[in-house]
Amino acid sequence: MKHKVLIASPVKQKEKILSEFLDSLSHLKASQVELDFTFIDDHNDHTLLSRFALERQNVRVFPGATEGDYHCDESTHYWHEDLIWKVARYKDYFIKIALDEGYDYLFLVDSDLYLDPNTLPHLLSLNKDIVSEVYWTRWNPKLIPLPQVWIRDQYTLYVSSRGEALSEEEMNKRTKEFIKMLSHPGTYKVGGLGACTLISRTALERGVSFQEIYNLGFTGEDRHFCVRAAALGLELYADTHYPPFHIYRESELEKLQEYKENLACVHEDTVFARISPSCRHCLRTDYSFCQLQALAEDSGCSLYSGHGWSSVPADMNGEKGSTPNLGKITLAMLVRNESGRHIEMVLKQATEYIDHAVILDDASQDNTTLLCQEILQRIPLTLHSNKEPLFHNEILLRKQLWEMAISTQPEWIIILDADEMFEQNAPKQLRELLAQSSNIDYYSFRLFDMWTETHYRDDLLWQAHKWYRPFIVRYIPKFRAEWQETPQHCGRFPKNVIDLRGGTSPLRLKHLGWLRPHDRLDKYYRYKKLDPHGTYGNLEQYRSILDPNPTLVPWKNN
Repeated sequence: MKHKVLIASPVKQKEKILSEFLDSLSHLKASQVELDFTFIDDHNDHTLLSRFALERQNVRVFPGATEGDYHCDESTHYWHEDLIWKVARYKDYFIKIALDEGYDYLFLVDSDLYLDPNTLPHLLSLNKDIVSEVYWTRWNPKLIPLPQVWIRDQYTLYVSSRGEALSEEEMNKRTKEFIKMLSHPGTYKVGGLGACTLISRTALERGVSFQEIYNLGFTGEDRHFCVRAAALGLELYADTHYPPFHIYRESELEKLQEYKENLACVHEDTVFARISPSCRHCLRTDYSFCQLQALAEDSGCSLYSGHGWSSVPADMNGEKGSTPNLGKITLAMLVRNESGRHIEMVLKQATEYIDHAVILDDASQDNTTLLCQEILQRIPLTLHSNKEPLFHNEILLRKQLWEMAISTQPEWIIILDADEMFEQNAPKQLRELLAQSSNIDYYSFRLFDMWTETHYRDDLLWQAHKWYRPFIVRYIPKFRAEWQETPQHCGRFPKNVIDLRGGTSPLRLKHLGWLRPHDRLDKYYRYKKLDPHGTYGNLEQYRSILDPNPTLVPWKNN
């Protein structure tokens, strides 16, 4: 059954910024959603909202009230009491519409955000009553980027007990921990949120509202909403998987274009490899985030989730994770008709650093399984061949491989495809890396798409080597796997491994599957057949596979 969702926003916005906001709404993935839009046009001096409504049958636009004059400039946005409570009344009107018309969810979005297309289906998948997607903003040009979610009170970014006296040093330490947590993709309980918030019907029926709480002195309608929600027994969550770009100033429109280019570059399972949500757009848009880095100095972290910032150590029961045994490495690999390709070289290298191999053969029609047995004859091997191929529905294969791997009681699981291998000096370093990893549950690496033996591809559509993605995960017995349930590009690991404690390594991997022209042609036709509309990937990237003159960069050995 499709969820019925109302996306709503009160709009008083500059034309160029609103144009981008509406563009992002039009690109939201909503195939499993019955979606409607409702806006309040608060006396804009352009006709963008009416034009947006004329082009669609699921859009309503209501006129705004006359009182209150909203002003913003390149420094900040200026809010006064009358304006705040006017916006609160607008939002409560949206709540009324959602209740009266039987919507399952109300998605309140500020009109200066550019949303990732995956935002709505992802938030819905979390099954939370109130959850906001986190974005980061310089509220003033001289300030560091900070999130629109917080822990408690007006805008406190650290945890403390009631009456607990904290030194300035301790407050700074706990603030760093909160920012560190939000830098890692995950879903976290918070005390305050707003601006990009999905609210369930359960919460709406319980009585959430933006109306002023008369005996509460906090500024801003979102604070009053959050306090009331908590008083009603509802929990507030912040998600960091698909951060929007906040067009807080008109001057940031140029940076937005680079953010959009970055979205276009994400392909296959690179959802795991994205830059930390706290500053994905900061990196792409040349934000000066060294000040934010300073908040993490004592932990030796960088602003990439892959460079060591991690969530609170936890298994999937929300409990602090135990420290399983270290050392034993189990390779898990899908194979299908690999004879004459790269598997011999890949598995020979793997024998230098693995202790066990788990191979799932997807009904190969050649001697792939015999090759695996021959190359891995000195390594304990678990091998299974499917009678019928499932490559058209990758998620089934990935789940099957995962279950095979964990059934062997591994310590570390490394998942490689049959055309992926580490750089030459990696095997010895992998052993050392894992032996020193008592506080890490997964490692991310960069993967380079090799177009020739000596060059990798590097252009707007081929940037996998710029992001870190998990390849090695510690086996945690209580871990409950959650998957990206798509038939293609579903990811090699369960999607919630990134809720564990993560780190990165400078060791690199080579993706050899693009080396030979006929292999590229086969992949092109495979993607066109299995994903003809680009539902799970990027059509432009599929087409670019056949580019006769791609941009190539020499591979340099470390």
